[in-house]
Amino acid sequence: MEFDREYREALSLTESELRGCFGEDGPQRELLDAMRYSLLAGGKRVRPVLTLKFCEAVCGEMKPALDYACGVEMLHTYSLIHDDLPCMDNDELRRGKPTCHVKYGEWLALLAGDALQAAAFERLAASRRTAPPANGKACAVLARAAGCGGMCGGQYLDIVNEGRELDEEDLNRIHIRKTSALLEAACLLGLTASPTEPSEQQWAAAEQYARLLGLAFQIRDDMLDVESTEEELGKPIGSDADNGKTTFATLYGLDKCREMVEALTEKAKQSVQGAFESPEFLCALADSLARRKN
Repeated sequence: MEFDREYREALSLTESELRGCFGEDGPQRELLDAMRYSLLAGGKRVRPVLTLKFCEAVCGEMKPALDYACGVEMLHTYSLIHDDLPCMDNDELRRGKPTCHVKYGEWLALLAGDALQAAAFERLAASRRTAPPANGKACAVLARAAGCGGMCGGQYLDIVNEGRELDEEDLNRIHIRKTSALLEAACLLGLTASPTEPSEQQWAAAEQYARLLGLAFQIRDDMLDVESTEEELGKPIGSDADNGKTTFATLYGLDKCREMVEALTEKAKQSVQGAFESPEFLCALADSLARRKN
C-alpha cells in the first residue's frame, strides 16, 4: 500500500506538469496537438517516476528533478512514435489508442517525434529547478541514451537482425541499448538533479539497477507479446513473431523467461540495497514491473 501511494504521488506530479506542455496557440497548432496526443496518451510513466524517486533517494525531495522527469518522458514518447511508424514496426495501436501516424498521418507523426526530442533537451537545458552545470550534465546523460550507443543503436540492431537466429548475447546487446539505456538515463537524471551530491557508490548502484531492470523489463515484454491479449496490453500482440524476430520468449520459452525475470529483478534490488538509505520503493518498483500485465 505504501508503494502504491508513493507511486501515485510521483505519477500525479509528472502528469500535472506534462498536461501544461504544448498547449499554446499558433500556426503549427496541429503539430502541437499531435505531440500532446502521444505525450498524454497514458502509460505507467516508469521513467519519470524513476527520475523523481532517485532524486528523492539522495536528497529527500522529488521536485528538483521534475523538469528532468518531463524531459525523459518526452524523449520516450518520441521513441514510441517513431517505433510505431510504417518504416519501423508499423503498429496501429499504442496504449489502447490509434498510434500517432494512424491518427495524424505519417509525415506529421514524424515531425511530432522530432519536435518532442528537441523539447526534451530544451526542458533539461532551461530548467530553473537545477543549476546550469547540472543541466549540461543532464543533457549529456540523455543524449548518450538516445543516440547510436543507446536507443537508436539498439533499434538499428533490432531491425537489421530481423529474420536471423540470435542467441542471448545478441539479445542482450540489442536491449541494453534499446531498453536499458533510457531507464539508466532516467535513474542518473534523478541523481544529477539532486542538490545533495550522490556518492560514487550511488552512481554505480543506479547504473547497475537500471541495466538489470531494463533486461528484466524486456524479457517480461517478450513474454506478454506471447501470453497477453491486445485488450490487456493496449497494442497488437504477436508482432515480434510476425516480423521474424528472435525474442527471449522464442529463445527460451515462458517458464525459463520467468526464472530469468526473477533472477534479474533480485539482482537489481540487491544493487540499491546498501547504497541508498531507503531503497524500499526502488525494490518494490522492480517487483511490480516483474509482475506487470501490460
